Amino acid sequence: MEGFAIVLYYSNMRNAAPAPAIRVYNLFGEAGDLPDVVHCETIASRSVLHDWKLAVHRHARLHQVLLIERGGGEATLDGRVVTLKPMQIVNVPVGHVHGFRFVPGTEGWVLTIAAEMLDEALLAAEGLRGVLSRSSVVRGTPQIRAIMKQIFAEHAARDFGRAHVLRALSAAMIGLVARALAGASGAGGNAETNLFRRFEALLEQHHLERWTVADYAKSLAITPTHLNRVTRAATGDTASHLILNRLIREARRNLVYTNLPVSTIAYALGFEDPAYFSRVYAAATGLSPRAFRAQLHGDEG
Repeated sequence: MEGFAIVLYYSNMRNAAPAPAIRVYNLFGEAGDLPDVVHCETIASRSVLHDWKLAVHRHARLHQVLLIERGGGEATLDGRVVTLKPMQIVNVPVGHVHGFRFVPGTEGWVLTIAAEMLDEALLAAEGLRGVLSRSSVVRGTPQIRAIMKQIFAEHAARDFGRAHVLRALSAAMIGLVARALAGASGAGGNAETNLFRRFEALLEQHHLERWTVADYAKSLAITPTHLNRVTRAATGDTASHLILNRLIREARRNLVYTNLPVSTIAYALGFEDPAYFSRVYAAATGLSPRAFRAQLHGDEG
């Protein structure tokens, strides 16, 4: 991964639903959007190209953290307009709709982390995922600023061990951001938050068993409707979509890091029909499993 050229482009990802009005951006491209890649750039490097305005959009498999050092502006986060000031952190979870209007000359950084890396770094029992799954603007800290600057410098360099260091620094960053978010919201003690944490833990335990929403709800001793209410409050998404996303991320890891045939991966993920697995994967990501793997390796896989 070290030395990998990273390019921002508008994703041409196909969608099973009609083309959305909100654009889907993909930071790395289908071939490069891998679990162990992070990206860090200045706010100005992208914004200055668009007159300091970034229209509302979402990232299908990417989590972003912005730190405003000087300047400010406005952020649109899932329909809410929030004023941005110096030393504020903007947390943008996977799939959340967001846009920015920066004051010209604003300084700061944007850290982008692949969803798969979050899967590896976040333990369900620790409760960070539920906190990080809310789009928010909170006050930053000197420690967050220092680590962001380290990530930016490490990303720009090509030293030995670069990928490992970037993953470690980014893991520390998301922990500190989660701490800041929890402190601002008082997260940690209410019943709905605890229910979501228990759902996360069950999802990690049973996603390969193809549990349904009803299965998870039964294990939590609540109704499926209540479970959907909990997941929507925590992430803005339905329980069924979270279940599917977890399965797709597991599939992507297998396609990237193993040489297992697609059919074997399908069976390991609980699909009885590999062709159906391929259709589900393509609908979720825009590429069939074989096409995704072919792009990774530059061949037909």
